[in-house]
Amino acid sequence: MKEYHKIQTVYKRDPATKHKTLIEGDFSLPEFEFLQHNKWIFTEKVDGTNVRVIFDGETITFGGKTDRAQIPAVLMNRLNEKFLPQTDNFKEIFNGNSVCLYGEGYGAKVQPGGGKYRQDPDFVLFDVKIDEWWLQRRDVEDIAEKLGTDTVPIIGKGTLHEMVEMAKAGFKSQWGDFMAEGVVARPAIEIKSRNGERIMTKIKYKDFN
Repeated sequence: MKEYHKIQTVYKRDPATKHKTLIEGDFSLPEFEFLQHNKWIFTEKVDGTNVRVIFDGETITFGGKTDRAQIPAVLMNRLNEKFLPQTDNFKEIFNGNSVCLYGEGYGAKVQPGGGKYRQDPDFVLFDVKIDEWWLQRRDVEDIAEKLGTDTVPIIGKGTLHEMVEMAKAGFKSQWGDFMAEGVVARPAIEIKSRNGERIMTKIKYKDFN
């Protein structure tokens, strides 16, 4: 299954600061500028590592953000433990279709500071693609429930300006008493650009602090 598409930061980065800061108000894509006042759905950005759970209709395999990316051993052990015994469940849920679960491996020993989320490595789901179809949020949640895994939490709805202000002020993570890494936002209705890429964006607390 294909690697997960890049999620563009909402504003362009400032070359004068070697791209360490953002140029506020200067949108990185024209689609963001056009949709800035529309309603977007906000989910908490998790500080972890991208994981793909790939099912070809018969077997389950795992991949990182890219085909070359290495999954930490402790996380791979958890993925094996969590998903491989569910092969028959995958067959029943997906009825022989090819599917990719896109999520984040997170927790202790996955990323520096991962222990603030949880003391053991695990997987949290944020997207599902069956063949060439991206599923809607309610269907993603339904699959997560059937597979016994969590989904990234929805933390709000609003415009891109409200998303930026939320990240700039900082907010407590849904996982505990610490600052969330940031926000991932997608339009309330799925939209694609002219080249077929999905319209999604992100912003991090550290982009302003």
